[in-house]
Amino acid sequence: MKRHYPCLMFIFFISIIFCSCNQRKQQIPSRPNIVFIMSDDHAYQAISAYGYGLNHTPYLDSLAAEGMLFKHAFVNNSLCAPSRAAILTGKYSNMNGIKGNGDEVFDGSQETFPKLLHQAGYQTAMIGKWHLVSYPTGFDYWNILPGQGDYYNPDFIHNGDTTPVQGYVTNLIIDDAIRWLNQRDSTKPFCVLIWNKAPHRDWLPEIKYLHEFDSVEIPVPATLFDDYATRTRAAHEQKMEISKWLAPNYDLKEEMFPTKTHRYDDLWRNVFGRLAPEEQQEFLHAYKPENDAFRKANLKGKKLTLWKYQRYMKDYLRTIQSVDDNVGRIMNYLKAHHLDKNTIVIYSSDQGFYLGEHGWFDKRFMYKESFRTPLIIRWPEVVRPGQVNTDPVMNLDIAETLLDAAGVKIPNDMQGVSMLPILEGKKHEDRRKFVYYHYYESGGEHNVAKHIGIRSDRYKLIYFYENKQWELYDMKKDSNELNNVYGNPAYKIVQDSLTSELWKQMKTFRDSI
Repeated sequence: MKRHYPCLMFIFFISIIFCSCNQRKQQIPSRPNIVFIMSDDHAYQAISAYGYGLNHTPYLDSLAAEGMLFKHAFVNNSLCAPSRAAILTGKYSNMNGIKGNGDEVFDGSQETFPKLLHQAGYQTAMIGKWHLVSYPTGFDYWNILPGQGDYYNPDFIHNGDTTPVQGYVTNLIIDDAIRWLNQRDSTKPFCVLIWNKAPHRDWLPEIKYLHEFDSVEIPVPATLFDDYATRTRAAHEQKMEISKWLAPNYDLKEEMFPTKTHRYDDLWRNVFGRLAPEEQQEFLHAYKPENDAFRKANLKGKKLTLWKYQRYMKDYLRTIQSVDDNVGRIMNYLKAHHLDKNTIVIYSSDQGFYLGEHGWFDKRFMYKESFRTPLIIRWPEVVRPGQVNTDPVMNLDIAETLLDAAGVKIPNDMQGVSMLPILEGKKHEDRRKFVYYHYYESGGEHNVAKHIGIRSDRYKLIYFYENKQWELYDMKKDSNELNNVYGNPAYKIVQDSLTSELWKQMKTFRDSI
């Protein structure tokens, strides 16, 4: 017996190692499918699972109930093209080459997570709003909207050819995604990006939802009439106020037949002209009673702002009804085809959005409503249902997470952090202590000043470097970020520490101002 003892012990330890490895393989299914649904400008406040009470999104709520909802997901640069580039590459704007929404062309030769998945044997598709000027690369199939795209009877670009398609854009994107899923090679794992136009400005609802919320009063945010009393120049000089900067036709649908030739008048004529005659009549009929009452009331001051807020919000939320419906469609498809168990389903937005907070619409600023973004991940074989996570994660973490989940080597130059340990329910050893932000544009239509910033669990420091002005917020005491305490002696230690960390983060990510 003694003679065989070393041999038995060796076999015992090898068995433990084998079982451990096998258990790991069982925990992380090999080569999961990936469905990544992303909307444009979908505020987390407008998903009922986040608890703000603005609307009801049953299919998104179901996705959250079956997976993990992230309460502290952030973006690197709250603007459409820069955020999309960061998501694809896992890199900050200065490294992926897309800093703004201008004429910058995305370099398709870069490594992206779809390209790396494709090289690893995945079948890949991109359908919907691309918004990166260059055509997609690394996909077996792509069918994209030109530029911002249109809500009604939109054009799509496939293999360089532009074709008008009849229907409502959110439905058409899912139609094409399901068509591709039906025709795919079922022997390969797949990754499909389903990227919506909605609820981006000009907030045009599906015809069947034109009367949704008609009898509802949308709750007003506490900061709608913010006076920016402690803020620096940037907050005072922006052009995002609902009270001043929403176009009467393009945004508010109050002036249906403009006689001017302003940019938004021309845009509206194009939008309205895409509707069939009978749809135009339905559209006019839906808005006419309230428009007539509005003109008769001759509202002024705060009452006028409140009317504009209600009109803006109802149209915004109406577009989300169709987004939610189509999340339901794709989930029903996956379940009907027995693809739901080992498929990672992600729902997110390219950034957050102001829904009247600080009196604003749009995004860009590092204040929380545009800096935070919704993020929900469902993966039944790994993620326990009903999880709510409060770790600080970012849009540029998505690339590393999906590569990690698929067992694909993560490139060294990616700058995010894999969320796989979080999804597995493990302690996140690489949990970031700070979130770094940089908004590069200046002036333009919304006149938001360039700024960099850093966020810890409690504090946020913002530097508007063209103006050479700072802001500091204690988010524990001031969750709405109204009281700028920069320069307050009581916060000197925090201020100095965060300033030092900001420069350190900038250097780490090879950024500059």
